[in-house]
Amino acid sequence: MEAEIITIGTELLLGEIVDTNTSTIARALRQVGLDLYRTTTVGDNAGRIAQAVRESLARADAVITTGGLGPTVDDPTREAIALALDAPLAFHPELWEQIQERFARFGRTPTENNRRQAYLPRGAVAIENPVGTAPGFIVESAGSSVICLPGVPAEMSHLLEQVVIPHLQSRSGLGSVIETRLIHTAGVGESWLDEKIADLEALRNPTVGLSAHPGQVDIRITAKAASKAEASQKIDAIEATLRERLGDAIYGSEGATLATLVLELMRRSGWRLTLVESGTASLLSQMLSQETHGLVDFQSLPHRADHDELESALTAAQAGVGSQAGLGVSLLPQGNRYQMSLLLVLPDRIEGAELSYGGPAQNAPLWAANVALDFARRRIGRVV
Repeated sequence: MEAEIITIGTELLLGEIVDTNTSTIARALRQVGLDLYRTTTVGDNAGRIAQAVRESLARADAVITTGGLGPTVDDPTREAIALALDAPLAFHPELWEQIQERFARFGRTPTENNRRQAYLPRGAVAIENPVGTAPGFIVESAGSSVICLPGVPAEMSHLLEQVVIPHLQSRSGLGSVIETRLIHTAGVGESWLDEKIADLEALRNPTVGLSAHPGQVDIRITAKAASKAEASQKIDAIEATLRERLGDAIYGSEGATLATLVLELMRRSGWRLTLVESGTASLLSQMLSQETHGLVDFQSLPHRADHDELESALTAAQAGVGSQAGLGVSLLPQGNRYQMSLLLVLPDRIEGAELSYGGPAQNAPLWAANVALDFARRRIGRVV
């Protein structure tokens, strides 16, 4: 069974609000093993909504919409679904009574335009909304379901959990789940990873995909199976292969971060770390400032420092607090690129590196922070 999501609202297209409904619905569909291949956003226009619904129905078994179910003229979802399915709107007296009762519980009186919410496309079944004033509805059409939910996230989530997911499960006899796991890598590029695991990326179940971020790349493993345990076993097998092929390029999975890993290495070593950074908007300090328990001392230089200035500042800062380890990071613009100087001081040695970055300027600090943390975790990990 395949599904598509259509989020409705001109405010979404204008960037006035962020669409969180799509991710909520996608996660819910994944948990019951329903495949989602496409999502769409449409403004408050009945004709364009109807066209989007028709196109989705040509591909999917279930089309879930959110938004446009309010009482005002610019809430056209009911009219759009009626147009898409050639099913004229019909008034539902019992639905109007529910709306009036709901307003009464809130100590309010519905206005005449609220009656619009009691009109549904012919053949639609209403979804009572006990947490809001906009009821949803379900219409069956040529073996597919069109499910319309309010756009308010709390209302949408409640109806999704209580009504929609059980409806889809009973309709399709879904007996599977979809599980995902993120494997985090650093110190290697997306193209290098692709060469190493191209055969895994061609698999159908589980599927394997890459997602690049400044200074690191995530590998997503997704498995569909009859149970969570079976899906996890499929994912475990792929993860074992990834770890065998990629070695210490992998630093963790799911919620693991480079910062927490470096802090854990510092705890295990018993060392105190001095961090000096320049040109990174203090991003490294922010990443490492959680639960440091006195393991890290921070210093941000007020000016952009070259390699020699960075080394001098780090030496002075370490001497001031008597730390056993030091990490210095400097990021300097050079034309349309950035040059980063790295310096890691350990009790038995000093290591450094000069690296260049040519990506978007706004991502340079995050790239530098992730590269620096990976530089530290690889080298500290060898001696702890």
